[in-house]
This record gives sequence, C-alpha cells and structure tokens, in this order.
Amino acid sequence: MVPCKANRSLPFFDSHVMETYIDDQRELKAKIYQVFRANSDLLPSVEEGLTKEEHRALVRRQLRALLAAGFNPLEYFARDLKAYFYFAECLAMVDASLMVKSGVQYSLWGGSVLNLGTERHRRAYFDDIAAFRLPGCFAMTELKHGSNVAALQTEAVLDVLTDEWVIHTPDEGAIKWWIGNAAEDGRMATVFARLKVPDPSGSMPNALDPDVQAAASSSKSSGKGAGKQGGPSVGKPKGGPAAEAKAGLVDHGVHAFLVPLRDAQGALMPGVEIHDCGYKVGLNGVDNGAIRFTHVRVPRAHLLDRFGTVDKSGRYSSPLPSQARRFAATLGELTGGRVGLCAGSVGVLKGALTIAVRYCAQRQQFGPPDSPEVAVLDYQSTQMKLIPTMASCYGLHFAKSFLVDRYCAMKRAKGDARLTEEVHALSAGLKAYTTAYTQVALGTCREACGGHGYAAVNRLGALRSDHDIFLTFEGDNTVLLQQVTALLLKEYRTQFSGAPISSTLHFIGQLAASSLPNNPLVTHETDPRHLRDPSFLTKALEYRTARMLFTLSLRLRKHTPRLGAFQAWNKCLAHVLDLANAYMESVIYKCMLRASEGCMDADCRASLRVLSEVFALNAVSSDMMFRNDEYIAPAKAKAIQRLLVALCSELRGVAVPLVNAWAIPDHILRAPIGILAGAGVADMYKEYLLAIGFDV
Repeated sequence: MVPCKANRSLPFFDSHVMETYIDDQRELKAKIYQVFRANSDLLPSVEEGLTKEEHRALVRRQLRALLAAGFNPLEYFARDLKAYFYFAECLAMVDASLMVKSGVQYSLWGGSVLNLGTERHRRAYFDDIAAFRLPGCFAMTELKHGSNVAALQTEAVLDVLTDEWVIHTPDEGAIKWWIGNAAEDGRMATVFARLKVPDPSGSMPNALDPDVQAAASSSKSSGKGAGKQGGPSVGKPKGGPAAEAKAGLVDHGVHAFLVPLRDAQGALMPGVEIHDCGYKVGLNGVDNGAIRFTHVRVPRAHLLDRFGTVDKSGRYSSPLPSQARRFAATLGELTGGRVGLCAGSVGVLKGALTIAVRYCAQRQQFGPPDSPEVAVLDYQSTQMKLIPTMASCYGLHFAKSFLVDRYCAMKRAKGDARLTEEVHALSAGLKAYTTAYTQVALGTCREACGGHGYAAVNRLGALRSDHDIFLTFEGDNTVLLQQVTALLLKEYRTQFSGAPISSTLHFIGQLAASSLPNNPLVTHETDPRHLRDPSFLTKALEYRTARMLFTLSLRLRKHTPRLGAFQAWNKCLAHVLDLANAYMESVIYKCMLRASEGCMDADCRASLRVLSEVFALNAVSSDMMFRNDEYIAPAKAKAIQRLLVALCSELRGVAVPLVNAWAIPDHILRAPIGILAGAGVADMYKEYLLAIGFDV
C-alpha cells in the first residue's frame, strides 16, 4: 500500500461553523442527547448482549425518559413536522429500536388516528397516545400480503342490528404480521381491513342473516379459531366475488378501524390472539407480534372515517368519488413514515461514517522505509471507499431536508394534487435510495475499520443489522422505485398534451424526446474546469434520466401490444428501477449544489462544492450508459476517474472536520474507536481497552 499525497489541500474550516450552517435545529439535538447524558444507564455499550425482553424493557425506559423530560413527539407530529423528523434522526444513533418504537407509536399509530380519523377521534385519543398511556399498533401487513395493500383480506363487516363492526381474520394468510408494539405493549391498533356492508339492493339486511352465516360457514375461516369468542363467523365466503355477492355484502375496499387489543391490565380482549414474532436480525428492542381476530366487535364509530363513513343503516358515503381515489388518499396520508425513515437512515449513516473516518484518520499501518507508519485514511484505497460515501451522506442530508420542506409545504397546502403527487414520488424515491445506499455504506464502514470494526462494542455490526429492515418496511424499495418511474412516465406523457410539468421535472420536456447526436467537443472535453462545471454535471445527470425515460417509453410501447401492460412492465423492470435511481441522483446533486451555493462561509463552501463534485462525478463514472450512449468518450471517462481520485485526496485533509460537523457526541456514538480525538491517538485505544475490560 502506498499512501496517497494530496495534490492540494482544501482550506481548513471550523466544524462548528459548518454545523451551524447545515443544522438549524442543533439546540433540539443537544436537549435530546442531554437526557441520555444524565441517564447513562439507558445507553448499553453492547446491544447484542441483551435478550429481546431486556432490550424491549430498555427501549420503554428510554422512551419514558424522553417523555418525562418534556418531549412530546405526537405534538411535534401534529404541529411541527420538521421537529418530528429531526427527533427521529437524533434517536437513530441512540438506539434504532427506540427510533422505530417511537415511530410506531407516534407516526404510525398516532398518525393514523390523526390523519385518517376525524376531530372526535383526535379528542378521544390524542393525550393518551402522546403520553404513552395508550400504546398502539399499526396493523396493516398480513402474512401473505405486505406491499399489495389493496389485496389485504382481514374483514370488517357491519352488523346493522348491533351497530358494530365485526373484525375477522378469514384464514391464516390474513393474520396480521410484523406488527410493532403488538407482542407486549399494544392496547389498541389501527387495523386495515376490507369494509363490508349489507347490499342495500339485496335481500340480506345485515351480516347476521342466516343465509349470510351459511355462506360464511363454507369459507376458509370456519375451521381454525372461528367462533371461539365473539359473534358468529362473517368471513369471506369460499368462491370469491360471486359468493360475496350472494352473501349480500358490498366490499368498499380497505379502510382503517380502531380495535382494542388488551385491557388496562394487559389481558387480551375476547377474540384477539397475539403471538410474539420472536428474535429478528435486528431491532430486537421492538416487540413485533402477529395478530388473529376472531369475530371481534367494535362500535361503528371506530371506523377512521375521514375519507369514507357509514351511517347506522349501513349506507356508505365518501367525499371522494371512487374506491381507487379513497385508497390513494388513505395511503397518501401515510407518506410521513417514509420521510421519517429517510431521516433515521441518514442519522445512522452519519454515525457509521463518524466512527469510520475518525478511526481511519488515527489508525496507522505501514509506511515508507525507516519512517513512521501513516494513517489508514492516507491510502488512496481507503479514500476511495470513504470519501465518496461521505459526499453521498452530505447529499442525502441536503436531499432529506428538501424532502422535509416539501412535505411540510404539502401539509400546509391541503389539497394541492400536483404537490401531493410530487412529494409522494420524492418520498418514495428518496426512502428507497437512501436506505439502500446506507445499507451498503454500513458494510463499507465496517470493512474500512478492519477487525476492530467487527467488535460489537464499536457498534457497526448493530447499526448494520438494525438498519437492514429499513429497505423493506414503510414500502419495499423495489415497489417504491417503480412508483417513482410511473410518475416520470406520466409527466413525460403530459408534455405532449400541453399540460404544465412539475417544476422539479421541467427538464423532461426539454430533453426526454431528444435524440440529437452529442456535441463531439463536449463529449471529448477533458479539462478539469469543464468536468467540475456544475452546468456540465447537472446536464449530464439530467440527460441520463431523460434518455432512460425516453428509451423506456419506447420499450413499453413496443412490448405492451404483444405482452399486455403487466408483462411489458415486468420485461422492462430492471430499466424501470435504474431510471428511478438515476432520477434520485439528479435530485440529490441539485440539493447539494443549492446548499453549497447558499453557504456564506468561504471555507465551508469550498468543501461543500467539492463534495457535490465528487458525488456527481462518481455517479457519472459508475454508469456505463454515458459511454454506451457516446455521451462521454473513453478519454473523458479516464479523466473523470483521475479527477475523482484527486478530489478525494483533497477532501482527506478536511474529512475529520466534515464528520465532526454532524456533532454526534461520544456518549451517543458509544464506539471506542470513533471517539473525538481531543487528546490524540492514545485516547482511542485507551477507551477500547477499557471497554474490553483492561485496567489502564
């Protein structure tokens, strides 16, 4: 290994000045972290040594300590969303299980009551949810259905004689699965179920009609657990829609219902069966459970009826004209969960990079003959691992802030369909890109720290295990990326109708349909000033998105007549996913560019500018499309790679101040190899030895 000497150095800057620019809520962070400084027993050195019961008890204590200190996450969620998402990011490095537990209680459970219910639901439950007196669940996912929410099978059938909903799990595949807070704490749940009412045009007046029961008795629900507690079976009749119609029920699709799970003493309610999902790869501080309902009765008023209501006679009404619109509106109100995961994922990435960069800046290995060993971060190989990752982390931080601002604007606008659609796509794409990138980066950080990165006490393993599921919950990444591409295709087609295109997608109208040959002078230009020019980098990333969109549209048009829309989409699926990721990289770069241009401190601005260049150049260099499409000639591709190496070398000198600007205190980081080196290299090893048990 040969240490890499910087071609030139970036100006050194004060990390506190950078922190002040990139973090306008740092005072809230200091207050949150002070709670744990004052209660050090809430911060175990090794998470993996806890049983799931111990970890769950610890997370409950952590959450209650925050509440006792005056923090009110549900109040943030209702009135200050920017603070709420920042709160989530801060908790991610305390314990990812705490972040998720808080998210389940306040964003999912509390958020569903606030966003899907009406004022009477808010008045009835807000204070108890906020104080954690009413722990709750968000019961959407089923054993056989996760991403395909529209196909959920749990039923809610109205009994018009008693004015109650009968909540029922018709078969094992409909058991609610992976439900956070369910295994131990949850006393009530928002249950997503198919709303069914008696057909007003049929002869069956209610769900208790004998013929309805007879039809239901032939369903798959009639065997296991049916009739143990609660009323008679009202499961989905065997035979599908025809049998459903025969039973005299109208299915209005998936809606949300409030269903009690346990009484005040913690005993399960009649008809509710819950089992612990057991140990998981990570997040064992969250009590995930599986729930089966057997004819559980709840009042008609327990329907969260913002988008659809049912009167005492069973008549359904909604301000939205179609089931598809109601379903979209319901899921649209849950977008905030994705925003929170972006914040939490960025928080985890900041923590891992802080550990890795500080360690590699101090750890010394090899060196020239008869000379001192050099820092691992001085090697080009380490720089090419960590510096682009750090650049991406800054990019994801600025993109997350942009998303939060757009989400808050959407909530204020209340009904702006264009903005809602834009935020939906942005949150879906950024959640998918951020969590996927962070998961890979966590492995990179562990590897960069060598064997010491494998020690549980240094936390990289726990961070990687806990974060793994971020790729799946709140929307599987593969599904979310398809939603992004679907919007891009819609906007692409919009330009031909003359309708206005969303401001963030204006370049589609300029470039998507263009197949003009590239300018050979630009294609072969290798001067570093050109390669670092924001105009070139912006146009290159926009060109990639637009070109991929144009070719995808052609492919779908070619395959759809022969294969049908579903199979044509599946045939192009890799293209679909690549397009969404390409679009997100374009968005992230623009966020970085705006952030660097807006920084008033010249020294900080210089580093932010180079970080943005590294991000964009890395995106261009790693995508063969630019070369295959003759947008970049081979000589230019080599020049870009050389420039990347040089820029990473420049950033090496400010790498430690750049991670220090994230200001994660040592008592929260809790990684001996990643402590802030105030007194030199010896501190790192001393802390590590103490953590292992040596008397030093």
